[in-house]
Amino acid sequence: MKIALIGYGRMGHMIEDIAVSRGHEIVCTVDVDNPEAFDSDAFRSADVAIEFSMPSSAYSNVRKAFDAGLKVVSGTTGWFADHRAEMEALCAEGHTLFWSSNFSIGVYIFSTVNRYLAGIMDKFDGYDVAMDEVHHCHKLDSPSGTAVTLAEGILSKLSRKDSWTNELAPLGEVESMKAPVAGPALQIFSYRHDEVPGIHTVRYESDADRIVITHEAKSRKGFALGAVLAAEYAATHSGMLGMDDLFKDLI
Repeated sequence: MKIALIGYGRMGHMIEDIAVSRGHEIVCTVDVDNPEAFDSDAFRSADVAIEFSMPSSAYSNVRKAFDAGLKVVSGTTGWFADHRAEMEALCAEGHTLFWSSNFSIGVYIFSTVNRYLAGIMDKFDGYDVAMDEVHHCHKLDSPSGTAVTLAEGILSKLSRKDSWTNELAPLGEVESMKAPVAGPALQIFSYRHDEVPGIHTVRYESDADRIVITHEAKSRKGFALGAVLAAEYAATHSGMLGMDDLFKDLI
């Protein structure tokens, strides 16, 4: 498979290493210093573009890849919700976009457990829920896209919550396990510290005890591998795709 990389930072380099190790070819890399590569024959020769950039440029990047006739895998967060309807319409017209807030296989499993637990806790209103997410100090969006996805999973199963709110701690402050506050909003506490790849914790607390589930990424390797697996899936499938589609194939 021929792959174009949009965004060639640390994640892009890691995706390149994994893709090559799996027998794929990187035919083009596009970054802030060579935007003209979007118009190159090398870019147009790719089967799939893998896009990890910035929220401010992701939409434009995806459209340029569509215009070049490429299928796209995008892991950039902070843009998709505002353009979901348009992306779905374009995919209905023949384009292919595989988007996820997190490509980690472990995070997908964690998200599935999260929704299942929320369904159980819907029967036990003595417990309130909150979420903590910790990421490296370079991360711009808050809460993380993964935290939003986890929150949406909880809201779909826990009838006493109907929205989420976010509190961003001062840079460098570490996770403090703030107690949940009763009410219709699920609280997400965000922390930005050092070079943490990503930690997501969901806490249910009652007067008697606390139930905690956590996913902690040891490195970005899991995200990069998942993105390559998504590209392999997108190469042979069409339309608006996500991790649910990939997992049906994997299991």
